[in-house]
Amino acid sequence: MHDGLATRSRSALRAFLGSEAAGGVVLMVAAALALVVANSPLAVGYFGVLETDVLGLSILHWINDALMAVFFLLVGLEIKREMLDGQLSTWSRRALPGIAALGGMIVPALIYIALNAGTPETLRGWAIPAATDIAFALGVLSLLGPRVPVSLKLFLTTLAILDDLGAVMIIAAFYTANLSLGMLAAAAAALAVLFSLNRAGVERIPPYLVLGAVLWWFVLKSGVHATIAGVALAMAIPLRKSPGRPEPLASPLHRLEHALQPWVAFCIVPIFGFANAGVSFAGLSLEALLAPVPLGVALGLFLGKQWGVFLFAWAAIRAQRADLPANASWIQLYGTSVLCGIGFTMSLFIGLLAFPSSSELMDATKIGVLVGSLASAVVGAMILRFSRSERRPRSAPTACA
Repeated sequence: MHDGLATRSRSALRAFLGSEAAGGVVLMVAAALALVVANSPLAVGYFGVLETDVLGLSILHWINDALMAVFFLLVGLEIKREMLDGQLSTWSRRALPGIAALGGMIVPALIYIALNAGTPETLRGWAIPAATDIAFALGVLSLLGPRVPVSLKLFLTTLAILDDLGAVMIIAAFYTANLSLGMLAAAAAALAVLFSLNRAGVERIPPYLVLGAVLWWFVLKSGVHATIAGVALAMAIPLRKSPGRPEPLASPLHRLEHALQPWVAFCIVPIFGFANAGVSFAGLSLEALLAPVPLGVALGLFLGKQWGVFLFAWAAIRAQRADLPANASWIQLYGTSVLCGIGFTMSLFIGLLAFPSSSELMDATKIGVLVGSLASAVVGAMILRFSRSERRPRSAPTACA
């Protein structure tokens, strides 16, 4: 039975990685298309449609507040599953990606802060380079094929999930203002009902989704960003461990996660990328690129991520708190650390929260995210393309002993 469970787990992992990787390729195409449209005669129509009001919110707000709530629902489901019954369920499994993720959030933020310390308005964007885009990064890895060990793909996936958890906590703690206590109380009541359904053993998904929509509305009106409702809903979805049944059918959480995965990967995230990556390069100068915001974001992603992830991972392995991923060499671990600087989706999202009323700063953020993510993708892919796997035991090399 144990072997059967392991087989199902590996199959689910391969399906997850394949879906994320393919979704990353679609996201790349959507982002490239947005840049082309934003710098073409279609730009006026592109930005005009995004600002069109529908039921009290612009189309761009519906994308960023409603569609992305579904994205965060999937993120929450992945986090809960991995924490309770997956790669993050034990300390030995979460040690290396957890320590590396911590470094990958701290160092980029410090670089951004160092370049924006004298300007309180731009300092709000300190968390922008602290996130890794799992779909984009796995999309790059998929283009490299079998040159990259599966253990590194798993390391990157787990690290990115922990990055997402950190980003959710940052959004809730630092990008919330003008709270409505009444709406917060209503949201708490809706969440209490959701957890009551869980405790009562309700396994049908529709009741959770209906109450989740109510929860989203209360959170939207409370002053907390509406996407947090997606994570909160995910925590209430039941996860039942049922060894006798195929994993996708084992519990409501598995069923919902598998149902949402293709929609998020191939529809929601590309729509978000297309709606938010568009920035006009008209009048763009070297001086504008070297301004504190784009420079802080670009260097935070490209340098901060690779330094933070690799150095913290190296320290954990040297201290024997974790092992080098199976069949991976140190140079491959470094190349994967560079890929962690692809911060596209979550970085753009945090930028929207940091500079909600400044289109100029948001454009600067987009430029920094695009430059930092592109540099990380190209350099990381080149390192992995010409590196070789290591077949020795998973320990620090003799030269470093």
